[in-house]
Amino acid sequence: MAAASSSDYNGCGAESNEANSKWLDAHYDPMANIHTFSACLALADLHGDGEYKLVVGDLGPGGQQPRLKVLKGPLVMTESPLPALPAAAATFLMEQHEPRTPALALASGPCVYVYKNLRPYFKFSLPQLPPNPLEQDLWNQAKEDRIDPLTLKEMLESIRETAEEPLSVQSLRFLQLELSEMEAFVNQHKSNSIKRQTVITTMTTLKKNLADEDAVSCLVLGTENKELLVLDPEAFTILAKDAVTSLCFGRYGREDNTLIMTTRGGGLIIKILKRTAVFVEGGSEVGPPPAQAMKLNVPRKTRLYVDQTLREREAGTAMHRAFQTDLYLLRLRAARAYLQALESSLSPMSATAREPLKLHAVVQGLGPTFKLTLHLQNTSTARPVLGLLVCCLYNEALYSLPRAFFKVPLLVPGLNYPLETFVESLSNKGISDIIKVGATLVPCGR
Repeated sequence: MAAASSSDYNGCGAESNEANSKWLDAHYDPMANIHTFSACLALADLHGDGEYKLVVGDLGPGGQQPRLKVLKGPLVMTESPLPALPAAAATFLMEQHEPRTPALALASGPCVYVYKNLRPYFKFSLPQLPPNPLEQDLWNQAKEDRIDPLTLKEMLESIRETAEEPLSVQSLRFLQLELSEMEAFVNQHKSNSIKRQTVITTMTTLKKNLADEDAVSCLVLGTENKELLVLDPEAFTILAKDAVTSLCFGRYGREDNTLIMTTRGGGLIIKILKRTAVFVEGGSEVGPPPAQAMKLNVPRKTRLYVDQTLREREAGTAMHRAFQTDLYLLRLRAARAYLQALESSLSPMSATAREPLKLHAVVQGLGPTFKLTLHLQNTSTARPVLGLLVCCLYNEALYSLPRAFFKVPLLVPGLNYPLETFVESLSNKGISDIIKVGATLVPCGR
């Protein structure tokens, strides 16, 4: 009895915590196989139907096989491979033409891949950076065999430690080599031109002309070399390029709150904080909300309200008894309907602990061909289900099913497994009938 009391107490505590939480547990899937971070997630109405989808730039397990995934609810709707690991994802409107469906931008390395209708549309590449003049001169000397690989390594290490601009990928790869591998690397790459390429580290959007929610937006890219690039949404050319090199905040002139910035090109930017600006942290108020102190406009009591109040006061006992009688009848009808569903196997939930299954069907299409999707779920807490067979029973004179038998794989608790088949109506008179779906467990040894 003590164990039962402890279990009841824990169950009540869990229900109390869920009731007091501000969040509803809509879905939980520990085996969704999604590996990403916040910058690679975006929510957008990709098809203009008012239903928002989740866009995921998936890194893949262990950073291998990156993929672009679009989720509708808990299910992956589309999935396509990516050429490199994603760094950021954003959705934006490129044009004002109908239909107003947003495009998807995915930043990866030095490139931005733009998708329209979930299909590749455009690829933008960052412009190459000018190489370090000293580094270029060293490789020119190596090309003319005027310096040996060891001297080249010492000079490049000196440049890496003192220069503000980072070395090219070719020089960085050379510095990682062993002494025995340097000469072959120099002979192979000394004729190549020095190329220095930055990468995109962050990405967001900026309204181009209007501040409306459905206005055309520009892509704003942040790069590893501390630059901000604003791209035109139609031609994908660079509209603005800026790099802030220093910041200072304090009193300037007669203004107490002034922000001063300088850019790499020698520019000066001064911003003054408005004296009327108010910064309020959300959730910092203590005590009752301000709305509680507002006086409600309560309407005056009508004659009908007064008469109804007197009736409830005089016949309160009879009214309560009538309510209790209707409630008992409702419970009785619900129990009878549930029993009938169990006896006729119409319930989506299994009634036995041996088969902890939940099954429901979804029919799509206008005919004469329909798509039938059976959703299976293991409702047990920890025990998987193995050896399950699913069969569709139907009138062969009215319907034709290319696949009416399913051998279900191992069912992991809590996951949804869809089984799909097509149903073709053979009657030209509009006659329909019931298609029954049965599931049974077969021991693994059979």
